Amino acid sequence: MTMISVNYPAGRITLEQRRLLAEGLTDAVLVPEVGQYCPPAREGFQVHFNERPIDYMAIGGQLLSDQPERDVITVNVLVMDGDWPNDVRKKVLENILGSLTKVLGVPEPSPTWWVSFQVIEEGSWGSRGSVLSILDLLDSGVFTEEKIKAIKQNITR
Repeated sequence: MTMISVNYPAGRITLEQRRLLAEGLTDAVLVPEVGQYCPPAREGFQVHFNERPIDYMAIGGQLLSDQPERDVITVNVLVMDGDWPNDVRKKVLENILGSLTKVLGVPEPSPTWWVSFQVIEEGSWGSRGSVLSILDLLDSGVFTEEKIKAIKQNITR
């Protein structure tokens, strides 16, 4: 279970780009999370696109309406506790920035595109009417055996 929130100035990302990003950003996290490309695992991902008026966003202490040349995008990723060593987190961040770059048709990510990655600790994720653990999802068939082993080593109830 993963939530990805994309915040950007109104009009920056088109409907077609949101369609492509919904899939691209999902896969940017999915593959490192479950250990393989597995389309059925996409059901556990939500992507939320949040368009903001440029006078509701600021960088450097100034509203974007006062500095419209800035290309500001923030992406916040929330994942269930599992197997997230620094090299896997790095891969997720690079994947997200790569997906944005490709879909938005720019040569490289802007220095004002910021991505944050947050792990929600065990016992702090609710779904299906109760607290949900990643351990509850390991028999779903989407995780590789290697990922299952790593997750079990990192998570205890």
